Amino acid sequence: MIATLLDRPTPITDDATRRQFLIGGLSLAGLLAGCGTSGPALDATPDDTGGFPVTIDHQFGSTTIPRPPERVVSVGLTDQDALLALGIKPIAVTDWFGLEHPAATGPWALPQLGEARPVVLDSVDSGYPYEQIATLAPDLIVGVHWGPTEEADYARLSQIAPTVVSTREFATVNMPWQESTRLIGQAVGRGPQAVELVAAVEERFAMARAQFPQFKGATAVPAYHTGEQYGCYGPEEARGRFLTSLGFVLPPGLAELVVPGETFVQVSNEQLALLDGDLVVWFAYSEEARKRIEDDPVHQSLKIAEEGRGVFLGSGDRATLAAALGFSTVLSLPFALDAALPLLAAAIDGDPATQ
Repeated sequence: MIATLLDRPTPITDDATRRQFLIGGLSLAGLLAGCGTSGPALDATPDDTGGFPVTIDHQFGSTTIPRPPERVVSVGLTDQDALLALGIKPIAVTDWFGLEHPAATGPWALPQLGEARPVVLDSVDSGYPYEQIATLAPDLIVGVHWGPTEEADYARLSQIAPTVVSTREFATVNMPWQESTRLIGQAVGRGPQAVELVAAVEERFAMARAQFPQFKGATAVPAYHTGEQYGCYGPEEARGRFLTSLGFVLPPGLAELVVPGETFVQVSNEQLALLDGDLVVWFAYSEEARKRIEDDPVHQSLKIAEEGRGVFLGSGDRATLAAALGFSTVLSLPFALDAALPLLAAAIDGDPATQ
């Protein structure tokens, strides 16, 4: 079976295209911006020496990369960010969110992209463009973040070039950005550099937690509305991880509904009070979607509405921030922190007059 974006555990709204809903300080110096998740060490031989050949263990077995790759194709939805942060400009990338920037690259990564213009692969919604990829003659294919989820897809890509995908532990959920950055770093022979990049971004999160101690233990929900039903992203999804990495927690009643391995939780209108608490970050990808939520009488009766504790992202001048949170990469997270922290602090104070 060919995996499509619809096979991946992310809900689709009627307010946006599939790519819009999935979304999930720009110089490398500005990268010094973490999630506390470190996870198990990734299996690779040799360990972080940058020597080749390198063998990476993953969910479909293992891949040996015989020499330093020079022509890298990114089929993962956000893998180009890790490559660019490591100083490698891929020859082809996947357009996940329809970003209106060169080469389907977010503004947070444009300095690293420079003048390079990688090929933007045809849509992977109905399968990988194998022939297009083959004509590019890559020597490495990277598909770590929502890359191949079916062994048949991996096998076909591997016939073109050595292919690296997510590890067994994260075969069904988003691989944390720390793990994916380190894995990609090992695959391209830049493991130590990847470790340093991860540490720098984790330090940015630590600084944010120290700057905003009121976040610790406060409840926060990364929420959405499909047009028919409410829901929230879970702590294993990138948007949920961002909030928990700042010290927030899900409201207890909502946390009980989270199923391990699932990236979102559907909530009926009758259960909307489960979202109530100190803060809700709404991912609403149109002004119409935002208005529908704000006009809902049940929503209006909750503390989050009465006290102005909601932050709306996804449209207007906050579309890019929503994309950065959806990407949640070593490059997009510092950008997201700079933009999101003032909004979160203003909303959590419980004063509806706060702009």
